[in-house]
Amino acid sequence: MEDAGPIGVFDSGYGGLTILSEFKKQLPEHDYLYLGDNARAPYGNRSYDVVYDFTLEAVNFLKNKGCRLVIVACNTSSAKALRTIQQQDLIEMDSDFRVLGVIRPTTETLGELSNTKHVGILGTEGTVNSNSYGLELKKFSPNLFVTQQACPMWVPLIESNKHLSESGKAIIKEDFFELLSKDPSIDTVLLACTHYPIIASYLQELANKKARIISQGPIVAKKLKDYLQRHELMDKTLSRNGKCVFLTTENPEVFNQSAENFMSMKVNSIQIKL
Repeated sequence: MEDAGPIGVFDSGYGGLTILSEFKKQLPEHDYLYLGDNARAPYGNRSYDVVYDFTLEAVNFLKNKGCRLVIVACNTSSAKALRTIQQQDLIEMDSDFRVLGVIRPTTETLGELSNTKHVGILGTEGTVNSNSYGLELKKFSPNLFVTQQACPMWVPLIESNKHLSESGKAIIKEDFFELLSKDPSIDTVLLACTHYPIIASYLQELANKKARIISQGPIVAKKLKDYLQRHELMDKTLSRNGKCVFLTTENPEVFNQSAENFMSMKVNSIQIKL
């Protein structure tokens, strides 16, 4: 097909690479175009209007690069911008162009994973303050007790590799135990930021057997695979050469070095301007 293009994957920084990794595992034959707006990251403490403007710029960029499907692999953008883009901006775009996020597929599944029906949400200030997870979970699991904790320092710690330091671990531990102290019945904790899987093993160590730590990547990838099976016309517009191209608004060398920690593979990125 002449107009077949890659699946676009967008994040404000590096976290979306944890989603991309799972896409490549579950849909390895597809092509992917990853865009990280690293020069303007993080988005977590930015206003709704700014996050919307930045996210729409990225979506339009990926669309102009031939993507017929874009996954907003950023919880802050999904919380603050996705609905407006879907309800307002897509109307003016091609009818067969789609933009999906990470919150809905996650909330469709999360309630099934908890035995106590008490779940915890760890995310950026933007994601937690939007209450997007609380609102979506009410639709799919109305009897679920949801407790949220903002972790404003986690993304900078992870991106600077300071999450491995003793001071970094102390900050993570304090935020995590603050969440658990709010509701001792929590048995399932969602990492509602795509950066956080980098510290999932440490969080599981802290939780011991009291709570299960859930990363979004496998859930979102499984949901995307199901989506494409149900939308054959969309699936036919996607190219399949097993290729992956990385774009960044940051210095490529800086991006490559950090991206390889998220992807466990060699990364050669191209710098672009939005």
